Amino acid sequence: MTRLQEWLKKLEVSAEPGLSNTQLMLMNRDLQPVEYERRQWRWFNFIAFWIADSLNINTWMISSSMIVDGLSWWQSWICVWVGYFIAACFVCLTGRIGAVYHISFPVACRSSFGIWGSFWPVFNRAAMAVVWYGVQGYIGGECVTLMIRSIWPSYNNLPNGIPASAGVDTKNFLSFFLFWLLSLPALWFPVHKIRHLFTVKAIYSPIAAIAFFAWAISRANGIGPIVHQPATVHGSVLAWAVVKSIMSCLSNFATLIVNDPDFSRFSRTPKDALWSQLLTIPIGFGITSFIGIIVSSSSAVIFGGGFVWNPLDLLGKFLDGASSAERFGVFIISTGFALAQLGTNISANSVSAGTDMTALLPRYINIRRGSYICAAIGLAMCPWKLQSSSNQFTTYLSAYSVFLSSIAGPILCDYYIVRKGYLQLKDLYNAGRNSPYYHMCGFSWHAYASYIAGILVNIVGFAGAVGREVPVGAQYLYNINYFSGFVVSSVMYYALTRFFPIPATSEKWHEVKVEGVLSIAEGEEVYPDEDTTAAKQSDFSSTGDQKQPKSRASSVET
Repeated sequence: MTRLQEWLKKLEVSAEPGLSNTQLMLMNRDLQPVEYERRQWRWFNFIAFWIADSLNINTWMISSSMIVDGLSWWQSWICVWVGYFIAACFVCLTGRIGAVYHISFPVACRSSFGIWGSFWPVFNRAAMAVVWYGVQGYIGGECVTLMIRSIWPSYNNLPNGIPASAGVDTKNFLSFFLFWLLSLPALWFPVHKIRHLFTVKAIYSPIAAIAFFAWAISRANGIGPIVHQPATVHGSVLAWAVVKSIMSCLSNFATLIVNDPDFSRFSRTPKDALWSQLLTIPIGFGITSFIGIIVSSSSAVIFGGGFVWNPLDLLGKFLDGASSAERFGVFIISTGFALAQLGTNISANSVSAGTDMTALLPRYINIRRGSYICAAIGLAMCPWKLQSSSNQFTTYLSAYSVFLSSIAGPILCDYYIVRKGYLQLKDLYNAGRNSPYYHMCGFSWHAYASYIAGILVNIVGFAGAVGREVPVGAQYLYNINYFSGFVVSSVMYYALTRFFPIPATSEKWHEVKVEGVLSIAEGEEVYPDEDTTAAKQSDFSSTGDQKQPKSRASSVET
């Protein structure tokens, strides 16, 4: 064995013994269904998770664009509630796949996109998660700047030793690097234990936000002029502004919608991941948005002029000429925002990227290693340069939801309508030709045709969103981009599977409860050559029009 082979052997992650090289490209411990001992997320953990995730700077500011577009504050707030409730419904739909079968998104999408075809959706989401990790980390660095300034005001005048061409000065780079460095220990913990971080954040960050809320109202002697500001648009313009506002909430959630199985797979039962998410998401995000609206309204009275929507900019203004008590208050609040950014970066980005990288190279990468690779790339990509060219780039990132909706469409249609909840779990790790998820050379042409159709319906409007001149009709269609992409890709997938049926489906609703530890080492071919839809009798027994494992499956608890 050469020195290189020895090093590669040492770099391999833990996996079930006896797997073939092909199987090692599909499975390791972090990709296999979560065994009972690691199913530690209860309903209150999901509540804490979403309370923690809702308290971030993007949610705080989400109503600003709606009010700028002409809505009144209460109209924009209703849009936030409606938008995030719809997002919660999508989250629960994707999350159920993880909660029932205890598998992550990269494994779940093998059913619809194919064993090897799943790599493209997984790569797509991994790339976006890495980019967002850097961008959100840089925003976290701005929180660190406020924390240090509140202790040492002279930090604001830190001499700059970095050339202007770099796009960042010494102060902001140092703050970003400190946030990045202090985030690394949190990436070490496995997903089933990271829930404790979200519990801490769900306690501390709301207290900090409420303190900021009360402080702003106190300094303004009221809630400011925004409650008296009427809508400036009416009729059809108002209707489209409402639609656009609701869609902006969905776009803000596009990654988290496909991401939810990565967390719901650790739930004890499907119920734990249902009502807790369905109710907490609109409530948590709605309250955060309301606090942001009122605090920004108060800023117009405190400092004069227009509203200051960015809470970090407002806290920076609070520091000008602040007393020691006020500086302490800014430190407490900015620490809450820093903790909020850390939690959001983990939930939406590092865990997603780590899980996806695990699926792309399972022999050498697990979730922990993938998370650290994500952090390293997030630092190397110089996110301050993306922020400096900010408007078009962040618009592009938000607009990218059209691609994720076209991925979610085939996945949800496949699970809920075509297969009716029935997955042959073992075959999601089987690259043999007789696997029902092998499709055509490992790729599902049904899913890819649907995916492309969902993109094409929005592609002209997408070009308009990133600065091109496009017809007004395309702009209107793009205003409902998540729905149009999702509906077109779902309908297309259903039609194709009806005219060109796929194997391993059920005639009635049938989910399979997963118990014990899945083992696939005994052979790559699960089904005999002569019948691709019948399971081996030694492992499976027939139950009407679907097959279920004798020893590892039963009807699911709902």
